[in-house]
Amino acid sequence: MKAPTFAFLVRHPAHFIALGFGAGLSPFAPGTVGTLVALPIAWLLNAHAGSAGWIVAIVAAALVGTWSAHVTARDLGVADHGSIVIDEIAAFLLVLFFAGPNPLRVAIAFVLFRAFDILKPPPIGEIDRTMKHALGVMADDFVAAGYTLVVLALTMRIIGSSA
Repeated sequence: MKAPTFAFLVRHPAHFIALGFGAGLSPFAPGTVGTLVALPIAWLLNAHAGSAGWIVAIVAAALVGTWSAHVTARDLGVADHGSIVIDEIAAFLLVLFFAGPNPLRVAIAFVLFRAFDILKPPPIGEIDRTMKHALGVMADDFVAAGYTLVVLALTMRIIGSSA
């Protein structure tokens, strides 16, 4: 399947959302570029929203992300095309909610999240292989987020909470 174009991106609101507002069009590592989209969103949430606002944003990103991934996958003819990056954005927002604004924690969380998303340890790989629909597209990244949060918590415990 060839990569979607800018015309595809703007053809439908679901495409625009699922492709991470254009990040998914990156010719190199669209999942990593998509994950980075969560950073300015998190900055805005940190500046203008409390915990309730964060939770609403994460739930909305997951729900709208599932819908947009479904529509975009259908239109691309591929269940989990690499250009669909809303799953990385929504899941990494969850990680950033718990990581907080500390730059070191954010950097560690980013590396961990990308590693889990790329390496797909069990059950992430199983979810990715068997759940060939929008819920599966979102689910494997949320499991990667869970792994990230556990390892981040252990890391912070070991190196100290000042990091």
